[in-house]
Amino acid sequence: VQLQASGGGLGLTGGSLRLSCAASGNFSINLMGWYRQAPGKQRELVASFTRGDIIYAERVKGRFTISRDSAKSTMDLQMNSLKPEDTAVYYCKGSRLNYDYWGQGTLVTVSS
Repeated sequence: VQLQASGGGLGLTGGSLRLSCAASGNFSINLMGWYRQAPGKQRELVASFTRGDIIYAERVKGRFTISRDSAKSTMDLQMNSLKPEDTAVYYCKGSRLNYDYWGQGTLVTVSS
């Protein structure tokens, strides 16, 4: 199974970017959420599907929206009202039988 994240790039403060994650492989997995890692910091949760609910990090609530299409094995992250502190490498995560799969990451840089 491979997870391919795309959509990163340079964004402006107050602007928007949309990230996409596509899963491919011989078996299906559950696309679980988006994480990010800023330079010099630990990877942190951005948004995830958990037990039928959606969880957002406090820092992105009201600005980011996660969605997924299980039939297409895709998951998106709509990021609005971008802030410089959103600058990070964003990773999508999937799971199957208690094993986690990670995409390669896509860099988001927000300029002030």
